[in-house]
Amino acid sequence: MPGGLVALLDDISVIARTAAASVDDIGIAASRAGSKAAGVVIDDAAVTPGYVTGLKPARELPIIWKITKGSLKNKLLILLPGALLLSWLLPQAIVFVLMAGGCYLSFEGAEKVMEKLGGEKHGKTLEDEIEDPVAFEKARTSGAIRTDLILSAEIMAITLNEVAAETLLTRAGVLAAVGIAITFVVYGAVALIVKMDDVGLYLAEKSSSVAQATGRFLLKAMPWLLKALSLIGTVAMLWVGGGIILHGLHELGLYGPSDVAHSLEHAVEVATGGLGGLLGWATYAAISALVGLVVGFVIAQIVHRLPAMGGRSAH
Repeated sequence: MPGGLVALLDDISVIARTAAASVDDIGIAASRAGSKAAGVVIDDAAVTPGYVTGLKPARELPIIWKITKGSLKNKLLILLPGALLLSWLLPQAIVFVLMAGGCYLSFEGAEKVMEKLGGEKHGKTLEDEIEDPVAFEKARTSGAIRTDLILSAEIMAITLNEVAAETLLTRAGVLAAVGIAITFVVYGAVALIVKMDDVGLYLAEKSSSVAQATGRFLLKAMPWLLKALSLIGTVAMLWVGGGIILHGLHELGLYGPSDVAHSLEHAVEVATGGLGGLLGWATYAAISALVGLVVGFVIAQIVHRLPAMGGRSAH
């Protein structure tokens, strides 16, 4: 996903260069910022298919299109003006916005881990009976757009942090380019994922043995793919959330946690030779995920225990 995203943004920069020299700066900065936001993109693409699971196949693409339009509104009408205003009036607050988003992602990821380990489930699950399909669809769509707002805010904050030194026009162009590109990459991928079983069924009914075999493979692979996406989404939440927290602490002058993580990353790189780059990155990602899990677990305990404590103290 990161490579494909950067390639897409590079194409945007090529097209932009034919319009004006200033837009060339926008394309270059968008490519750089897009690669930084790629972790949140993975999380977004992995989480979103769950919102259309359990709905009628005929409603899947219309709902994805509703969520796509909601995502564009989130990014272009709410977050872009807000980000520009923040970078103009209070640029020092960007790091705190990033860390708040990192804490939220860590909380979401940790809660999923706790549920998988037998903890209490919070909110509706896919196993719950659908009593009112219309209300269910509306709730799913609204929930997806709310989740998108959080993830989009994180993407825009990461992007803004990467281009904070650029002119206002360049910042606006980069935020718009990254926001639009990421939205269509994510929800285009989601549309392909959720319709994979329909494509499989279509191919399985063809006369060609190759088409039938491909169709059966897609039908069998779909449940496994959804499970894999759920796992990837959880890991991405923890990895991105923890990484943002480590970076934010470093920006605020608390160098210890990030220095330890980078020291371990460097040690693995030195010890593993030719695979050092990959394994070093994996080490830092794993440490980030562990940090995210710990922070998320603490936040989850506070969020779920405080209301119960308040209820007991009222009696």
